[in-house]
Amino acid sequence: MAKKNNENNNNKKQNAQQPNNRSQSKDKSKSKGFQYNKKGGKQGFRSRNGSAKKYRKSVDETPVKIAFLGGLNEVGKNMTLYEYKDEMFLVDCGLAFPDPEMLGVDLVIPDFSYVEKNADKIKGIIITHGHEDHIGGLAYLLKTVNIPVYGTKLTIGLIQGKLKEHGLLSSAKLNEVAPGDVVEFDEFSVEMIHVNHSIPDAIALAIKCGAGTVIQTGDFKVDSTPIDGGMIDLSRFAQLGNEGVLALLSDSTNAERPGYTESERKVGESFDVLFRKAGKSRIIVATFASNIHRVQQIINVAASLGRKVAIMGRSLENVVDISSRLGYLSIPDNVLINADLINKYPADSLVIITTGSQGEPMSALSRMAFSDHRKVEICPNDYVIISATPIPGNEKTVGKVVNELLKLGAQVIYEKMYDVHVSGHACQEELKLIMGLVKPKYFIPVHGEQKHLRKHAMLAEGMGIPVDNIFIADNGYVAELTNSSLKSGAPVPAGKVFVDGYGVGDVGSVVLRDRKHLGQDGIIVVTASIDYETGQLIAGPEVVSRGFVYVKEAEELIEKARKVAEKSLENSYYSNISDINAIKGKLRDAVSHFVYEQTKRSPMVLPIIMEV
Repeated sequence: MAKKNNENNNNKKQNAQQPNNRSQSKDKSKSKGFQYNKKGGKQGFRSRNGSAKKYRKSVDETPVKIAFLGGLNEVGKNMTLYEYKDEMFLVDCGLAFPDPEMLGVDLVIPDFSYVEKNADKIKGIIITHGHEDHIGGLAYLLKTVNIPVYGTKLTIGLIQGKLKEHGLLSSAKLNEVAPGDVVEFDEFSVEMIHVNHSIPDAIALAIKCGAGTVIQTGDFKVDSTPIDGGMIDLSRFAQLGNEGVLALLSDSTNAERPGYTESERKVGESFDVLFRKAGKSRIIVATFASNIHRVQQIINVAASLGRKVAIMGRSLENVVDISSRLGYLSIPDNVLINADLINKYPADSLVIITTGSQGEPMSALSRMAFSDHRKVEICPNDYVIISATPIPGNEKTVGKVVNELLKLGAQVIYEKMYDVHVSGHACQEELKLIMGLVKPKYFIPVHGEQKHLRKHAMLAEGMGIPVDNIFIADNGYVAELTNSSLKSGAPVPAGKVFVDGYGVGDVGSVVLRDRKHLGQDGIIVVTASIDYETGQLIAGPEVVSRGFVYVKEAEELIEKARKVAEKSLENSYYSNISDINAIKGKLRDAVSHFVYEQTKRSPMVLPIIMEV
């Protein structure tokens, strides 16, 4: 009873200080804004003006545990697991694109083993926005754990497209929410807060449980003049800060950059100048497929100058189709044309929007640059704008594409030449603004490489958060938070799972090591037939090389390698070695040693011995 009275007194003080406080008392529990999730079982979601569980002031010492399953010390693969008492839920499930040394790998997704182990405790997954590094792994997760999914309108639309490709749409439990809605689980209450980002419908999360309130910003920036007209809900962050916030998990991508991130409208102004400057040239703009605001501005400027617009790239076509159907893109009549018709229009009346701003080898822009595109042939009359900054690690691939475009005579506008790109992530002053509004007791930087996390932690320290209250995590770490402590819990599995074609997880470190070995030094295959009973050589050995030397120019070397192999097999016979694996091992060692002595190279030697 004392606990309840204390809660009521606190609420009265709070309401007296903040007449417009959005927390509601019990007498408003029948608000029409409350809706139960039809597919999600007992849990539901409601408007922020609906009934609310009374977590706010009744704080206990049971820790809320936050397990980081991806997104730390890397760019991409974002996934976080929250646990309180005997209940869990997830935030985001993204993918990462492979590093150059991950030969043959298509995608990298989080390790779901810990999620699968606790599937009966997980009530759902909430997606902060529709970028690949936050939704790209969801289809693979839902194949193993079919849990309810919550996201805003555009996010759900993009997810539906992905699930359809994987044949999962009919079985998925998709739930659309909006900023201000609250998803109610048994132990958790999760409120959606509108934020600005480079894609519409991005949200931050206010996560409430008995341990207190945790805010996870998702990807965000503070844009006072956003394209969609909805500025980040700073007042709600401030209100939550006044109510008391246990911890803040904040986007660290631009933590090294001082000042503020420019408004997306700045890019639209640059497009207007550049499009006019292009004169009679054909304009080609490369951008991120998911940057709907950027696509909208390109279309607006093109339409104002009487140019038609064609879309190139499968991912971009999908996003434009979904966004226009859901009302997030406004395309004037007769502006958009089919890509097959571009050669029927004069160059000065055409704008092509394409993928490939990161120099991806199979993207539309890369194929144009290397004269491998079926519909677009780059010529000196082309004016190419790369409307993106290279993601760390992509600088060389982008530079290669730029060089090839220049060789073909095109004029190329890229990186910092003009204001053709602004980030979707907050810079230092915006990060500090959120910290100042939220006033968290504990701070955990997320979403970034180690240098970003460290710099963000330094900003937090400068804002007055004690060093002992700052937690720099890594994938697999677990933060355990109570009102009186922040500590590291037992680690959980959180590795990388490689997707190669239809295979998920069947390519591991051993396979990648072999691929790297093959790629660097090639392979020598030695085949022979031996008698099953005696072990005597019957046929061969034959030596075949691929990726090591050109056989016709190295016949002498190959013949010597064949004789070394023959001698090794004869020695095994005369030594009465009957174990086929032992014979193979001696053969491999003999040929490898000989080849290295002759060439100082170490190709993979693969012995194939048939017993007849």
